[in-house]
Order: sequence, then C-alpha cells, then structure tokens
Amino acid sequence: MAQRFETSDGVGVVWHEWGPEHGGPPVVLHHGFAVGAKTNWAAPGVVAALTAAGRRVVGIDARGHGESDKPHDQAFYGEDRMARDLSELIDQLGVPEVDLVGYSMGAIVSLICATREPRLRRLVIGGVGDGILAQGGVDTRVVDNHDIVAALLTDDLSTIAPAALGFRLLADATGADRRALAAQAAVVHASRIPLEEIKAPTLVLAGDNDPLAARPEHLAAAIPGAKAALAPGDHRSVVASKEFVAAILEFLA
Repeated sequence: MAQRFETSDGVGVVWHEWGPEHGGPPVVLHHGFAVGAKTNWAAPGVVAALTAAGRRVVGIDARGHGESDKPHDQAFYGEDRMARDLSELIDQLGVPEVDLVGYSMGAIVSLICATREPRLRRLVIGGVGDGILAQGGVDTRVVDNHDIVAALLTDDLSTIAPAALGFRLLADATGADRRALAAQAAVVHASRIPLEEIKAPTLVLAGDNDPLAARPEHLAAAIPGAKAALAPGDHRSVVASKEFVAAILEFLA
C-alpha cells in the first residue's frame, strides 16, 4: 500500500507499507541513490523477510526517487533535507518509536536523522564505511559526485568516467528522472556528522567486496556502542544475500 504526504517545504513524498498493522515498532527503510523502496528493499527480499518475522515495514521513496515528487532545483535536495523528511514520516506514522534501516545514500540520511531523532529504537546502517568519517557522506574518494552529475546529464555515454557509469546505467534501467538525481548528486552531504550524539543501538553492515563501504569497523567505532558486521557481496549484490537479511533480523529482534 502506498501513501503520500507533503513535506514542510512542499514536496510530495510517497511511502509504502507492508506487513501487519500491529507488528511492534515499524521498521522504516530508506533506500540508496537512484532507486526506490521497492527496488532496494522489496525486490531483493528484505521486505518479505521482515514481514515473515511479523514486523510492520514502511519504505520511503526519497524526494527525487521512486514515486515521490522530483523537482529539478538543487535547493530541494541534500541528505540533511531527506533526514527531515524521515522525521516528518515518523510524525505521519504517529508511533512512539521506530527501527530505522538505511542503505548507501539512505545510510547517510539515517545517520543524520539519528543524531537528532529521539524516536529511534534501533538503527542499521548499510553500504557505507569510513568514508563517512573522511568525507562526511558518500565516499567521493571512490567516485566523485561531480562525475556522477556529468554521467546523469550527458547524452554521450562514451564521455562518462568509468567509476560513474554504473550510476547512469542504473538510472536508465529504472527509468529514473536523471535531472532530479543530478540535483541530489550535486549537493551530497560533505560535512561532519556528529555521530557521538547517536543514542540508538547501531549496527554498521557492509558487503565484504564493497569499495564504497570500506572499513565499516572504523565507522562503528565512532558511534557509541555500535558494532560492525560483514556480509558477502558488493555494493549492489549484498542487499540480496541471506547473511545481510539475517543480520538485520537478528539485530532488530
């Protein structure tokens, strides 16, 4: 079931719901860049595993993604703004607490949200590592966000930097609004996140062959009481691994 609300800056954001209405605190899922909740979480089986465990699941489509509004103005984007959307979604749910799971871009959004959102019971961060400490967001040491912007806007795929080509191919494969994605990529978060302010118990979960999530144990060490775990796979495939899903289920149990 999909529902929609208008954020405090007037952008329409869609969220999807699965599972029982009274399955304990909802598990809120935030997807990565260029996909939506259905692609990131439902298609690989994460949603099915959570609902089979009796959990109510809510997946947000971030602004510019999925079924949500897709403005082309950079002023409407950034992970900080998306973190406010998460808190406004929790307002919409009207619940006292949620478990929050974020992947890649959604992990950055979730970390920012967790530094100021008291309604988080548990937090799972996937697809990121010590790039959060070094860069304040997506690990631009691996792929420059300006290359991603160029890849999304060009008509000549032969000009795309090799590290950014996958983002363009993913956007094309999912039928994404490339101008909206470019607006987000242009303003990615690149300032220090006060990780020491996170109060929710946290799991940092990464693929063992994911260069965008290198050294997750360093990130976990910067979050009070957090722990790190690895699952087999790279940045795209790990979400579908049984070990990845099992780690989430065990931590949120």
